[in-house]
Amino acid sequence: MSEGPGAGSGVVESQVGAGFQAMATGDWGSARDAFSAVLEVAEVPEALFGLANALFWLGDLAGTITNCEKAYAGFRRRGDPMFAAGAALSLVGYNKGYLGNTAAARGWLSRAARIVRNEVPQLRGELLGATAYVTDDPVQSEALARQAAEIGRANGNSDLELMAMHAVGQALVQQGRTEEGMSLLDEAMAGVIGGEGRDPLTVAQMSCMTMVVCGSCFDLERATQWVQALQGFINRYGCPFLYAECRTYYGRVLFENGDWAAAEALLTDAISMSEGVFQAPHAFAAGTLAELRLAQGRVEDAARLLRGVEGRQEAAAAVASVRLQQGEPSAAATVLRRRLAATGPDRLDAAAVIELLGETEIALGDSGAHLETALAAFVDAGIPYRAAQTRLLLAQVLAPSDREVAGAEARTALSVFEDLGAGRDADAAAALMRELGVKSARTGPKNVGRLTRREQEVLALLGEGLSNPEIAGRLFLSRKTVEHHVARILSKLGLRGRAEAAALVARGAGDESARDR
Repeated sequence: MSEGPGAGSGVVESQVGAGFQAMATGDWGSARDAFSAVLEVAEVPEALFGLANALFWLGDLAGTITNCEKAYAGFRRRGDPMFAAGAALSLVGYNKGYLGNTAAARGWLSRAARIVRNEVPQLRGELLGATAYVTDDPVQSEALARQAAEIGRANGNSDLELMAMHAVGQALVQQGRTEEGMSLLDEAMAGVIGGEGRDPLTVAQMSCMTMVVCGSCFDLERATQWVQALQGFINRYGCPFLYAECRTYYGRVLFENGDWAAAEALLTDAISMSEGVFQAPHAFAAGTLAELRLAQGRVEDAARLLRGVEGRQEAAAAVASVRLQQGEPSAAATVLRRRLAATGPDRLDAAAVIELLGETEIALGDSGAHLETALAAFVDAGIPYRAAQTRLLLAQVLAPSDREVAGAEARTALSVFEDLGAGRDADAAAALMRELGVKSARTGPKNVGRLTRREQEVLALLGEGLSNPEIAGRLFLSRKTVEHHVARILSKLGLRGRAEAAALVARGAGDESARDR
């Protein structure tokens, strides 16, 4: 095989152009095929770099990094420092974000820095942005990102400006300046989704980091809203949550909002992507899916998922939950206290740890004093499933001394569990209510509950005769999510099809099925 554009012809150049044109429209499969066809004739660095980018969107981690490294080498041999530096900077992101390989990321950053300083100073802004991404010190990261944003603004490079603005926001959040940081993050996301950025990869990288930042500071509501805002982009280019870590956070958003089928698919992907490659995100994904399995009442499946990650802090909440289910509260408390000592108080997982610690205290005969703190955090963050679990635990603690308050907490928890289809939890709440002498509203088979607000919206649109794609467009949801909601509506209401759902709406009965919250 020969190398470089001189080895081919106008046909090769045309195929390279076709590949990049396909990428511009989000047709990643056609882009891959076009670049691969070029590489069968000649090892053209542009084709290697394009193939790396196409494979990134197609989820091929090994192919992405291998082809990007080959592109870098080809550009260096050809004496093209601009593109060589660009490939090196891409490898910084791939190694840090995909693999968690900080050593390799810093090595590629140093290589890019040398090229930029000596040969292409016009890429100084991109270098500063990459350095901010790799830097551990959030104060230093903020300073570097601000410089990069100024350079992007001065040069009319909107992708650089928005990425750097987003990085400033992340750094501020890490410093504890959450409101200020989130405001910048929102502004940057609005700009890039609104079309100011020219590269879909900019949207993907910023979307991923938005999920991570929102998860780190307990802001599920903001994460949910940005997922909804991204639906148009997702419909055109595909899912932007390409790293295992941000895919897990996205799965967590869906899990906590009750879309368990979609959450399971994403979490399974995240586990597959990170297994044997990326320990921390793998443990995080496995732990999150294990928590979903526990919510479904599948304790043994949860335990199997956690094999090999029991000692990882990222899976501590799930490990402790399994220990509790297996009748080992002392072991669970030890895991949780270690995790709480290593977790910032404002993180999403801190509230989960506090709630579980309260549950272990109850099992050990203590007061469960941590539960009120956890409940307030879950309610403020808009996480209904966790809040309901905590309410049920509080009801159990209060039952001997204040049956009226305990019954009210259990009733509220039952309502949420039925909304989410959490059958095992709903049964537990109903059983406690019977013990307290409170009439339980739970009747009929498990998992048949009232409709959530989102399901009510979907039901109303079914009543208008809209198809699933039309409902997806109206509510800014994916078609698969709409299919999931329709299936749950039919199951909950005991309907045989869409026609019966539409008839129910016409009679005004759909709203009745969702009342009495």
